[in-house]
Amino acid sequence: MKSRELAYRLLPGLKWLKGYTGQDALSDLIAGITVGLTVLPQGLAYATLAGLEPQYGLYSAFVGGIIYAFIGSCRQVTIGPTALLALMTSRHTGFGLNSGPAYAILLCLISGIVEMLMAVLRLGALVDLISLPVTVGFTSATAVIIGTSQIKGLLGLRGGSGSGFINTMKSVFLNLDKIRIGDFSLGVTAIIILLLLRKLKDLKLQNSNKFLKSFLWIVATGRNALVVLISSTIAYYTCQNKDACPLILTGKVKSGLPEFQLPQFKTTILNANGTETAQNYSAMLEELGPSMIILPIIAVLGNVAISKAFGGAGISPTRELVALSLSNICGSFFSSIPVTGSFSRSAVNHASGVRTPIGGFYTSALVLLALGLLTPYFQYIPKASLSAVIISAVIFMIEFEVIKPLWRCSRRELLPGAITFVVSLAVGVEIGLLLGVGADVAFLVYRVARPVLTVNKLSTTHGISYILIRPKHSSLYFPAIEWVRTGISKALETHGSAPVILDCSNVHDFDFTAGRGIGALNKELIRMNIPLFLLKASKEIIVILKESTNADIPTLEQPDDLETVLEQSPDYEPYLQVMVPLVANPNHGNADNEHDKKN
Repeated sequence: MKSRELAYRLLPGLKWLKGYTGQDALSDLIAGITVGLTVLPQGLAYATLAGLEPQYGLYSAFVGGIIYAFIGSCRQVTIGPTALLALMTSRHTGFGLNSGPAYAILLCLISGIVEMLMAVLRLGALVDLISLPVTVGFTSATAVIIGTSQIKGLLGLRGGSGSGFINTMKSVFLNLDKIRIGDFSLGVTAIIILLLLRKLKDLKLQNSNKFLKSFLWIVATGRNALVVLISSTIAYYTCQNKDACPLILTGKVKSGLPEFQLPQFKTTILNANGTETAQNYSAMLEELGPSMIILPIIAVLGNVAISKAFGGAGISPTRELVALSLSNICGSFFSSIPVTGSFSRSAVNHASGVRTPIGGFYTSALVLLALGLLTPYFQYIPKASLSAVIISAVIFMIEFEVIKPLWRCSRRELLPGAITFVVSLAVGVEIGLLLGVGADVAFLVYRVARPVLTVNKLSTTHGISYILIRPKHSSLYFPAIEWVRTGISKALETHGSAPVILDCSNVHDFDFTAGRGIGALNKELIRMNIPLFLLKASKEIIVILKESTNADIPTLEQPDDLETVLEQSPDYEPYLQVMVPLVANPNHGNADNEHDKKN
């Protein structure tokens, strides 16, 4: 019994095998094959996007499925290469020779190690620092960058596409005279067909049989594989004479399974002047730079978001982190590029009726089968069709629909999203994300340091005037104390000398430095002969004030208690003399007024 519990603890996925039926296996098989038909063309395309040979996309597509089946907690999630991580990886794969795969695989290993550290330290909550507008700005910018990076493949333009959005577009415009009609026609046609087939699954047919509905759903779901298959067939028959081929083909794809080996910790790059330079481990780490931290965080953000979307709030972020980290660490020994959960393939998995994560086994088996048997035919895949697959996938990552509700309800949140989007396009996605998160954090810090203070001059039931200071936020920390003191000083200048009541009914967080600041404020007001009171202060606030200032600041349960406190203390007698008397007898009040006039 204990050994079984230990096995379940180490490999939570084993619980799926308990009560696993033939119907479960059939459903997982159908879903696994369907996802496999989606990941094959995407894997080839994403490897090209990452600046690597196509087989590396397939190397990255099978390890995650196996690992996640044992450890993952959401049956719909599929782990593999994605457009976003491929784009971020491409920043380090353009140095020539064999340095591209070396950098990509090392980045995969480091990403897995960072994700494991995040799991051990339970830092999955770090993704909560990335707000929705920043996420939207980031994903929209990467979608634009990814889409534009494929324009040259779509147009049949040879050569590198530059680095970044601006250089890519500049390169495209400078080479418009070199457009190849064959590639352009195929690419545009493929995009149109992919978009039309995407709508098939939403088509509602009246009085149609189940077979027709199932057929249309299969065609819509496997549209990427179908388009790539048709375009490859066209290329096969039209490119027998390669000298007269109207299409640019993917080229020879290395056949066979990847070797099990350690990632390389040294490589050689080709400099701009044609000389070769050896890169040791430290030089490679220096080149990877911020990507070693930002890429894992983006991977975690995407994977946790997908698992929560399909699995609900009961999903454990730590468990997802472990599964993702092991997928990257183990995948790096099989020449994988960084991987994470794919929303599009997870949606396909869900729509296919997957019942357990074991469906990932069947997807991995199909990928391995393709590596062993189908790679000779992959060389006939036109690059324009792969570009069409990527473009038709990423255009739906641009979320214009969020702008309108944000403009209506919270225009302030548009700023971090806009910063992220613009900087990501102009400079780079890593800098854009950092600045977007920085803008959000700066606003949070500003709110803590500059809480909104509501200032009112009010009167008690019997007419004693007082100034009520009410902080709007629940926290009062050390950066805000000077702001509060300045606010009270301005209130006294505006409304004149009167007792000051600091409303603490909404204040739940209070620190030692804030207590010292309130104590110093109390001393200043005492020198000015102005009493300070705390309204509805919690026991924690009273204890902190006592320990930090060694002073007893009077507390009130309601503003009308001010009258009683003023009566009991001789220090506050001047306020009783200059204000309306507490006694409500009108005759007595008139007599006092007459006495004041005579004097």
